[in-house]
Amino acid sequence: MQRRQLMTGTAAGVVGLVTTTAAAGPARAADAGPSNVWDGMVRLDRLRLVSLSHVNDPASTPIFPGDPPFTMTTAATVEQDGYYLQDVHEGEHTGTHWGCPRHFHVDERAADQLEPNDLLLPAVRIDIRRQSAHNADYGLTVADLVAWESHHGRIPDGSAVVLWTGWGERWGTPAYANTGADGLTHQPGFTLESVQWLVDTGRLGVRGALGSDTFGPDRGVDDTFAVSSLLYHHRRISLENMANLQLLPDAGGYILVGGVINRHGSGSPATIYGILPD
Repeated sequence: MQRRQLMTGTAAGVVGLVTTTAAAGPARAADAGPSNVWDGMVRLDRLRLVSLSHVNDPASTPIFPGDPPFTMTTAATVEQDGYYLQDVHEGEHTGTHWGCPRHFHVDERAADQLEPNDLLLPAVRIDIRRQSAHNADYGLTVADLVAWESHHGRIPDGSAVVLWTGWGERWGTPAYANTGADGLTHQPGFTLESVQWLVDTGRLGVRGALGSDTFGPDRGVDDTFAVSSLLYHHRRISLENMANLQLLPDAGGYILVGGVINRHGSGSPATIYGILPD
């Protein structure tokens, strides 16, 4: 299978700063010096960006059952029009994308009601590839989370908790949707109990995210979307159809989510970046 495009690099030579928390700390006194303007900050040239998104291409993008078709046609060419332009039609939840609370709850925030800090989160990656290889319907348990923390420490409050299921390797093939004889999509995800634990303990707080290299945080066989319904409150978001999760560390990274901010939007196709210490 062709390897997805990987965007890596460093902001070398940039004289600037970026927060190492989702929100900047308080400003210090003016005599603290220019290198100590905020607490908890590092130079941009000490960070590395990796792309956690698939290329937006209708030829390879699986469509969730019932979602709008995805088409991309040439609208203008340099030869005929003096410029090149494509006409893209897709749903807000096509390909690699993020979702916001309005996606499930009419009285919760839409995309244009979130803040930039809602889209910059500390990230942890939980590897369940072994379990998923043996059971396509595997659901992450509270015991899995406790075991992860015994090796890596407490999941920071307000984190993006990302499942690495291995499904990203199936991208562009029927095995990604993995539709069974029962007509259901068989993909691993979070159990409701594990997400309730994350919420109750503050690891998913007012901000936070659930991410996965599958169609979404719910197990494919759960057509009630109970996990998504629990997630989508306050400022919490989902990160779906992620790619290149082998590049995201188990702990210590951040996630930055980009995408169109549609009026009353339920989310957007996205370029999701991992921000890693170099």
